[in-house]
Amino acid sequence: MARIAGVNLPTAKRVIIALQYIHGIGPKGAATIVERAGIDTARRVNELNDAEVLKIREIIDADFTVEGDLRRETSMNIKRLMDLGCYRGLRHRRGLPVRGQRTHTNARTRKGPAKAIAGKKK
Repeated sequence: MARIAGVNLPTAKRVIIALQYIHGIGPKGAATIVERAGIDTARRVNELNDAEVLKIREIIDADFTVEGDLRRETSMNIKRLMDLGCYRGLRHRRGLPVRGQRTHTNARTRKGPAKAIAGKKK
């Protein structure tokens, strides 16, 4: 089992799919890495030798922000917005949608479960 960027890649999957298990690498990034490493897209992780795994590691370290660093960068960006007190920061702080979605109805994912209110008395 190859370990890249602190993630154990599944050995039975193709390299281009297995690389997407790393947080911060999607389909396009995985295709770029495989192409630059000179690895055939049909090859599986268990078919890679140590030199190829090392080459993939070097490409990721040089050109991609992944895993813990990416999560830290994202949370720091959100924290910066909250500290600035800008509109987006306030929306993050209040747990509301940030990108202009309606909140009169919907937005349940962001707002959490509906708060129960007293029903109408008949």
